[in-house]
Amino acid sequence: MSDSKGYAVNDLVWAKMKGFSPWPGRISVPPAELRRIAVKKNNPVKCIFFFGTNNYAWIEETQIKPYQEFKDKLLNSCKTALFKEAVQQIEEFMVNPEKFQPLFVGENEAANRPDPDVEFNKLREGGTGSGTEESGPEDSPTVNNTTTPAALETVVEDGGASPMVKKTPAKKKTSATKVRAIGNKAKAASLLDDVSSGPTPKRKKKLLDETGDLSALDLDVDSYTSTVRRSAPISHLLNRPVTVTRPDTPEIDMSTVSDAVQSRNIQASQLRFGFLGLGIMGCGIVKNLIKSGHSVVVWNRNATKCRKFAAVGAEVADTPCDVVELTDVTYSCVSDPQVAKDLVFGNCGVIQASLTNKGYVEMTGVDPESSQDIAEAIVRKGGRYLEAQIQGSKNQAEEGTLIILASGDRVLFEDCQSCFEAISRNSFYLGDVGNATKMNLVLQMISGIALAGIAEALALADRAGLQQKDVLEVLELTSMSSEMLLQKGKAIIKGEFPTHHALKYMQKDLKLALGLADGLEQSSPITAASNEVFKHAKRLGYGSHDASAVYVRARF
Repeated sequence: MSDSKGYAVNDLVWAKMKGFSPWPGRISVPPAELRRIAVKKNNPVKCIFFFGTNNYAWIEETQIKPYQEFKDKLLNSCKTALFKEAVQQIEEFMVNPEKFQPLFVGENEAANRPDPDVEFNKLREGGTGSGTEESGPEDSPTVNNTTTPAALETVVEDGGASPMVKKTPAKKKTSATKVRAIGNKAKAASLLDDVSSGPTPKRKKKLLDETGDLSALDLDVDSYTSTVRRSAPISHLLNRPVTVTRPDTPEIDMSTVSDAVQSRNIQASQLRFGFLGLGIMGCGIVKNLIKSGHSVVVWNRNATKCRKFAAVGAEVADTPCDVVELTDVTYSCVSDPQVAKDLVFGNCGVIQASLTNKGYVEMTGVDPESSQDIAEAIVRKGGRYLEAQIQGSKNQAEEGTLIILASGDRVLFEDCQSCFEAISRNSFYLGDVGNATKMNLVLQMISGIALAGIAEALALADRAGLQQKDVLEVLELTSMSSEMLLQKGKAIIKGEFPTHHALKYMQKDLKLALGLADGLEQSSPITAASNEVFKHAKRLGYGSHDASAVYVRARF
């Protein structure tokens, strides 16, 4: 398929980039976004599409070898799983090239690019294409395409006089008119540019008719502009699915009680407790409150989630305001600071109820400022306020082994002790409002940075040809070992990310931690970098997956 001068598009080759092993690829039309590199004299380059990674690069011809000819020699030059996948893909391409056509962005762009000559002829035909024609004044001569001469020669006299039009006999009727500019090539070229280029300011473009009258054709060139669209989604370049589906999260089993809760011999408080929010964490917490003998009233934005709790003894309220009216202490555990404030200040919110001597406990991961705003509103209405930030994930919530970080009203903290005993293995009182949220954000910084680190490390191990499970086995024996890193590492190796702590909430906590640091003028570059990694993974569609899905961003 290649000629004596080099390689042609669609040739299969081995291409070597500096620092990498020879890799199977294909000579391809470069995509528009691939920047041309500087070329050394007498050393041409080719655009290579690399199988396996689905990336493009400019490679010097001296670093390119025919695939079949050097297959036996280079097949064992690399041992990584990605290399084996690349070899498998190029072999599949040889059998079924149509399967890979969506990946070749450059060819798809070229196929969709309009032909300037065709677009120009459509203009001359007066609206037979995608555009529309605006007629000139009634007394202006019109163009009859069936009698227009086959060519118009525009002759410009010396001295810049008006052009003279010389008619030439028409050999046959034609629907298109060719314009040949003599002495005014720049003007004709600019006309073509105006027609075939992208969007331009709305204006009229006049063409010569056979009598030399410019007013005969009065066209709106905006109607003829065209946009080149990319045929292949960008996700193909990164070898990721276009649609990302979150793995199913198992429903909570209301019939069981964890060993941890059973072993504590909890004496349930006689107070009535309300709970707002039955998400991943809320479900496990409420289950353990009910199983330990507490009286609970629940509310959730999606009322269907309340049914399973009603079946085991919980009362269901219609609004957050109703929950507060029916209980002595109300817990809130929702997704983010804005939702937490909406429950308090919104329609039928918490402060619409009578709060005198009632307690409100904020378990949502919030920033200190939001917590302070809620505290002031609750206290102003005669209530008591406590932060109770939680450390742990879905499994710990269901097992009753969370860590509680509390600050605010000390008496309310004591009133909640039986609840904390049912849902956590330890609870800490940290003083004034704001201290618990600060402590939680500091711990989430550590967690987020560590998770981004293990994701990058396992990605590097795979790229370097190491077995990821071997990395975890060695890690488990070192002083760096931790339960979180090992659990997330196993999820990464399996490639499944069932949600225990959603990636979007981890990114939210990192963002709040950066806000806290910024307010205190504390430099946090590592946290900022980790936050960007999580943001990118969320934008790729993994926000509702487990936080370990950050590996997708690190790997690709």
